Amino acid sequence: MRAVGVFCASSRGTSTVFQNAARTAGSELAGRGVEIIYGGGRFGLMGLVADAALANGGRVIGVMTRSLVESEIAHPGLSRMHVVETMHERKTQMSALSDGFITLPGGPGTMEEIFEQWTWAMLGLHAKPCGFLDVGDYFSPLRAMIGGMVDAGFLRQDHSDMVAFEPTICGLLERFEHYAPPPRKYAQGGPAPAKP
Repeated sequence: MRAVGVFCASSRGTSTVFQNAARTAGSELAGRGVEIIYGGGRFGLMGLVADAALANGGRVIGVMTRSLVESEIAHPGLSRMHVVETMHERKTQMSALSDGFITLPGGPGTMEEIFEQWTWAMLGLHAKPCGFLDVGDYFSPLRAMIGGMVDAGFLRQDHSDMVAFEPTICGLLERFEHYAPPPRKYAQGGPAPAKP
C-alpha cells in the first residue's frame, strides 16, 4: 500500500489513549514507507499523526481548503500541502491520493469523511479498504449501530463486513492487505436486497 488517507480529530480528546494511538499510527505508517494523506492540520490528533510520521522520516501530504489555511491552522512542516477551494474538493483529492482509509477517534467531521468513503466503496466508485482504529473501545457503539443496520435490513452483511475494526494500527494494516471488495450495491438488474 503506497498511501493511506487518515481521518481523525482536530482536537486531542480527553484520553492519552487516543493521543498515543495517533502517534503510534504515524510512526508505524512512516516505518512501513506508507505515505499519509490527511487534512493538513497542526492541532489535535491530526497534528500528532503528522508529527510522529515526519519525525520518523515519513512523507505526509496535507489537503486543506484555502479558508482553513488562512485561519493559520495548517501544519507548517509537511512534505506537501494541496490547497483547494471547497470541502468537496478536499475530500475528492484525499480520495484520489489514497489507497485506503484509516479512521482514528474524532467527531462528526471525521465520521462524515469515512462514511463517504465507505459509501463510495459500496457503490463501486472505488475498491479501497476502510477501517477504524478502535482504541479505548471508542468505536464500539458505532460497530453496534452498524450491526443494527444489518438486522433492520438497511445494510447488506457483506457491506458491513467490508469495514474493519481493529485495536492496533498493525492489525488494521494486515486487514487491508487481505481486503477484497464485495459486489457493488447496485449491480445490473437493480439493487441486491439486504439480508436479515
